[in-house]
Amino acid sequence: MAMDFEENYEINRTADFIHSRNFTRVALQFPDELLKDSVRVVSALRDKLQSLRASIAEKIGENKEARLFVMADTTYGSCCVDEVGASHIDADCVIHYGHTCLSPTSTLPAFFVFGKASISIHSCAQSLSDYASTNSKPIVVIYGLEYAHAIPHIKEKFMAASSIESGPKHSQSLFADVMCSVINPFDSHKNSDGLPKLLGDYNASNDVDAAVGSKHKIGGLIWELPNGRRMEDYLLVWIGSDSSAFANVVLTFNGCEIVRYDAKENRLVTDLSQQRRILKRRYYLVEKAKDANIVGILVGTLGVAGYLDMIHQMKDLITNAGKKTYTLVMGRPNPAKLANFPECDVFIYVSCAQTALLDSKEFLAPVITPFEAMVAFNRGSLWTGEYVMEFRDLINSSPAEARNNSEEARFSFMQGRYVEDFDLQEKIEEDNGALALANATDKALQLHDRNSTSLGKGTIKSGAEYFINRSFQGLDIHNDNSMPEPYLIGRTGKASGYEHEKTKLDNL
Repeated sequence: MAMDFEENYEINRTADFIHSRNFTRVALQFPDELLKDSVRVVSALRDKLQSLRASIAEKIGENKEARLFVMADTTYGSCCVDEVGASHIDADCVIHYGHTCLSPTSTLPAFFVFGKASISIHSCAQSLSDYASTNSKPIVVIYGLEYAHAIPHIKEKFMAASSIESGPKHSQSLFADVMCSVINPFDSHKNSDGLPKLLGDYNASNDVDAAVGSKHKIGGLIWELPNGRRMEDYLLVWIGSDSSAFANVVLTFNGCEIVRYDAKENRLVTDLSQQRRILKRRYYLVEKAKDANIVGILVGTLGVAGYLDMIHQMKDLITNAGKKTYTLVMGRPNPAKLANFPECDVFIYVSCAQTALLDSKEFLAPVITPFEAMVAFNRGSLWTGEYVMEFRDLINSSPAEARNNSEEARFSFMQGRYVEDFDLQEKIEEDNGALALANATDKALQLHDRNSTSLGKGTIKSGAEYFINRSFQGLDIHNDNSMPEPYLIGRTGKASGYEHEKTKLDNL
């Protein structure tokens, strides 16, 4: 049992990674569901590191001890490396456990332990073979990283079964490979967009953008299609649960026929009508976002490389569309948090691909992705059906030249009529732009009659104007009273027994 535990958490490989790189302050990041095993993992790692240090000390006389720190309750999604939390203890690296999106880090090296979820290799391989034999197309198999340990065995059995039942027809079937198990942002090799490449089992030097070459990547997986072949020429099979990672696959490859193998129930799920509705829902949110006047940018990560570039790009996009933008940092968004900003008509969530899709049905305003924002706020752009989840693939992408016809009214499907964008109704001259903006802000911040109904939700151009119509604006300060407001003294003492409560007890 102890051996199974150490294999599942890859104690030997993790200790070798820490020891070989001389890391002395190591952050161990656990998701909530694995936190119960953190004490055993720390104990096993410490024992292994001590034995490695002892063997080295005998040879070179050095004995550096590595301190281990457990991190939990991440600020954002647990699939991303929490570099902010790790920086609080000056960590040299992060060991990430459990499900991950393998998003590149900005400042810290990271080692990933995917875990080893149980799966019936025979049942899975047989299900894949039966499904492939009933179709004329070859298949591409992708999977949750927790099943990566079993994929070589599944592939072997599948290929053997397919050669017997279908002959060479499915010899072109592909199984995706894991891109890496280590990320090093200090690697000298960079991608064309300046982001750090991933290191590990996959040779990142051959990496190209999925939309350009024959290589495709998603969720930490990569595979290469033969020359002249497209993803639509294959059947896509996902091994894993119906999770955010699977939703990422459904949206990204929405032009492919997709089925899912449920490892827990040992069956192939072919009815994906519910997942297909996701794309229709996203298109509806794009149309709704086009009518927004005030847009909030939600920061959904502080560690994924390139997030600042994406935020700046979104600000430029929104400003060029003639809309007002605010940037909000609040950790994991929920309806209660976003309800504090009712002036925002729509929110853009900048986060990794596997946490970007928020079910905003309970929110006061829709929450969209950066790709959806680019479709919504680029006048004249059309959604061709292609969907991009990774915001890093959108960085520095050229926006559509859509302001040429900006003076023309835009037809709103939500309102059923032609509408005009705000900044086009009241143009500000370039020479006097700064002065006019200052005057408008000053006017908005002036005290107005609370019962005024001159401004409505659909015509407000900034948060300052919306603030005027709020029923509660904080404590009132009477300008006609020159005397300072009297202070109100509340309870004094400790919560276990305030002063006035002690007085009452003494009088009893």
